[in-house]
Amino acid sequence: MKNYQRQHPCFALCGLNCGLCPIHHMKNGCPGCGGGEGHQKCAIVTCSLQHGGVEFCFQCEQYPCEKYRSFAEYDSFLTHQTQKQDFERVRETGLDAYLDELHEKTQILERLLAQYNDGRRKSFFCLAVNLLPLRDVRAVMEQIQEQETDAMEIKEGSALAVCLFQAMAAERGVLLKLKKKPKEKR
Repeated sequence: MKNYQRQHPCFALCGLNCGLCPIHHMKNGCPGCGGGEGHQKCAIVTCSLQHGGVEFCFQCEQYPCEKYRSFAEYDSFLTHQTQKQDFERVRETGLDAYLDELHEKTQILERLLAQYNDGRRKSFFCLAVNLLPLRDVRAVMEQIQEQETDAMEIKEGSALAVCLFQAMAAERGVLLKLKKKPKEKR
């Protein structure tokens, strides 16, 4: 939205982790929620402005409202699966602690994209880093470092990273797949 600015654009008003979004990591990609030029029109932002300009939906007296519940049902290019639990985490640990974790996850994602993306893994890495807890993401990164060799090509490194993230996700019962809205039958 034009002229809409937020203090924390990488953690959206609705609870999405914009800093872990594939579009955020594109050249000239989305700056995040309220991050300035390039931010798309959003019904949640409009709703926030109508309800006193809360920084996050969970701060609204009407949270969780019907708009929020239906918004989180399916994923788009960014997973919505952790919105509610991320808001709960903010309430438990505080905003600064949560933002520190999100910042670390974003740095790890940037490293994955720079060193292990074979051109086909951006969405996978975004999803894995978003859905897995930070301790698990760190553990996978340590495993990657232990198992990679100097002779590895990027495709081999990418395959190794994907395999290790999938194994960790399976161990935790996390499905590394976006929840797509079913197509309507005509």
